[in-house]
Amino acid sequence: MLRRLKSGLKIGVYSIVTWTLAVLLKLFFRFRVVGRENVAADGSYIAIARHRSYWDIPMMAAAFGVRNPVHFIARRGLMKSNPLVRLAIRAYTTIIDRENFTKADFRKMLEAFKRERLIGLFPEGTTKRRVDAKAGAVHFATLTNKEFLPVNIRPSGPYPPKYPFRFPRVVVSIGKPFSVSELDGDAPPEEPRSERYRRMSSRLMERVDTA
Repeated sequence: MLRRLKSGLKIGVYSIVTWTLAVLLKLFFRFRVVGRENVAADGSYIAIARHRSYWDIPMMAAAFGVRNPVHFIARRGLMKSNPLVRLAIRAYTTIIDRENFTKADFRKMLEAFKRERLIGLFPEGTTKRRVDAKAGAVHFATLTNKEFLPVNIRPSGPYPPKYPFRFPRVVVSIGKPFSVSELDGDAPPEEPRSERYRRMSSRLMERVDTA
C-alpha cells in the first residue's frame, strides 16, 4: 500500500512539474512540439537527442508530456547541483558513474531500460561540441529490444539562451520509431563489434538530425 502511494505521488509530482515546464517553455521559448503522435501508448522506447544545453532535459520531458513520463540516465556529477535538482535526479533518473563505469553501473542501467517504458538518453554525454556519440544507446537497445525515438531539438536563436532577454524559439520534433537493426545496414560479417557499434551510433545521430 505504501509503495503504491509513493508511486502515485511520484507520478503526480512529475505531471505537475512537466505541465508547469510546458507553460514556461511556451512563454519564454515559444515552445512547440511536432510528432507526438509517433509515441504509441503501448510502445517501449529510447528517446535520443543531441546534448547542446542543460535545457535539453526539460525540453524533452515537456515534449513527451504528462502521459509519457521520461526516465533519464544521469551522471553522478550532477548530484553536486542544488538540493531541488538533486531531489529530481534521485526521483526520476538512474544515476551512474560515467567516469568510472563499473559492472554495477551496467546492471543499474540494464534494469532501468527493462523497467521503464520511456528512457531519455543523450549519447554524446556532454554539451561540448564535436563529440562522437557513445555506443551505449545501441548496446542497450540490442539487449532490451526497445525501439529508438529520434528527438530533434531545433532552436532558432541563441541556445543556450542569452540571459536575461534573449530566448530562442524552439521546435521539438519527435520522429517515427525504428529498431536498432535498421541502423546496421550491410555490415561485413567480420567487422569488429566496437567498429560496428561506432558506425551504428553515428547513423543514430543522423536520424536525430533529420527527425
